[in-house]
Amino acid sequence: MLNFFSIVLIILIIFFIVIFKKKNIFNAFNKKKLYPIKEMCNENNIITSSEKINHNQNSANKYSEFYKRKLKEKMNSLFKGSAEDKLKALNLAEELADKSTLPILKKGLKEMNLQIVERSAALIRKFK
Repeated sequence: MLNFFSIVLIILIIFFIVIFKKKNIFNAFNKKKLYPIKEMCNENNIITSSEKINHNQNSANKYSEFYKRKLKEKMNSLFKGSAEDKLKALNLAEELADKSTLPILKKGLKEMNLQIVERSAALIRKFK
């Protein structure tokens, strides 16, 4: 009798997990779709200006949350460095094209280097 109730209880628990955590279960099986193939092969790829337009329009949909967090951490670490590093961080912000990059862009407006200020202002304009 005890075995029967334990089996029924296990089946009910599995049933409720499948119902309420369906999204998480399917995401676990679709790990291959989390990262774009282009970024997995080469993070330091060079994009031409014509590709940047198409890239910025589709970038919000093709990056996973993990990859976005990784890019934000990289931008923050680069922004603490020299002027070239800050420009690289702004290039990453343009690649990400996400409103979560606004704090870094606002820091760029307070810089002394004119190129960094202009680049930050141009990227902030895209969000208006």
